[in-house]
Amino acid sequence: MHKTLKTIALLLFMMNSQFFFAQQIITDQKTQQLELKKTEKEAKKASQETHKKLDDRISELKKQQNEENKKKKNLNKAENNLKATKEKISKLELDNQKMENKIGSSSLTDEKIQKQRVKIKENELQVQKLKLKQITQEKELENAMSAN
Repeated sequence: MHKTLKTIALLLFMMNSQFFFAQQIITDQKTQQLELKKTEKEAKKASQETHKKLDDRISELKKQQNEENKKKKNLNKAENNLKATKEKISKLELDNQKMENKIGSSSLTDEKIQKQRVKIKENELQVQKLKLKQITQEKELENAMSAN
């Protein structure tokens, strides 16, 4: 009987140890699953933060690009305005020169000569206005260039 008790005790001990090891394995698996879920949540959160930072950076770069495009348009506009003003000045000066040559070379009536001189004076006044406008446009061009 003593041997039977020892055998039963030994069997109970073995079954208990197997139960303990099985429970240990189940606990380890649950712990691993919890850690995996935690890691997945952290990775998802980090991914969302990275996407948000990237979206913010993209919108910032788009704003900068829009500002650069606006500055470029302003620069082109200033250059074109200045060019147009210079062309107007050249045209008026050429017209004045032609009228003066016409007055000096032909025998016009005094009335036509007076009209030509008035027209020359009007053109000269317009040239002076355009030169003032040109100075303003040159300053605007400098500002547009310094903004870039």
